[in-house]
Amino acid sequence: MVLALAATALVVLALLAEELIPRIEHAWARHRARARRVPTLEYDPGRELRAEQRARQLLKSCVSQEEWQMYRDLGFIRVWGSQVDGPEDAGGTGGAAYAYLIYPHRAIVAYLAQTHRLLNEYCVAFPDETRPYGSAMLPDSDDVLAKWMALTGDERKLISTANMHLPGRQLDPAKVKRDLWRLSQWERARMRHQASSERASR
Repeated sequence: MVLALAATALVVLALLAEELIPRIEHAWARHRARARRVPTLEYDPGRELRAEQRARQLLKSCVSQEEWQMYRDLGFIRVWGSQVDGPEDAGGTGGAAYAYLIYPHRAIVAYLAQTHRLLNEYCVAFPDETRPYGSAMLPDSDDVLAKWMALTGDERKLISTANMHLPGRQLDPAKVKRDLWRLSQWERARMRHQASSERASR
């Protein structure tokens, strides 16, 4: 009886093997073909670092010396507004001077220069469509440069096409206020340094 069951089991296993092995081999061959057709490139932090270093050099060559030092020291760039009526907000600027803060991969923040009242956030994105590896986002400095070029080149067009939100949608208003305070302190220190340099050169 045991011998008969063992013989039956061997026959069943042989029949299953004849049926299953070709299917497994076919599935494995298809998997290998797909893997050859779509190569996967692993994330390389060194490549990302080199891309950011090149982006910083490009940004430095395009913006003013003050803007570059601002970005280097504070992590954002201020761009003065140029429209007579100012960016759209509920109260209007009434001709008061206004400016924007450009952060990497964050919304552009509009504010009144004298009172530091936050006006709006403008969400724009510049994805890197050419990269077959890593993140689809531009390096930080390239993102800042793209926003800077769009804002200084055609402020009205950028603001009219961006997604506008009230302050606080992407950036904590308290953080932006602290950044504006840091900017004012930075400008005072820079002015003192320039004044002392001028006196020393006389």
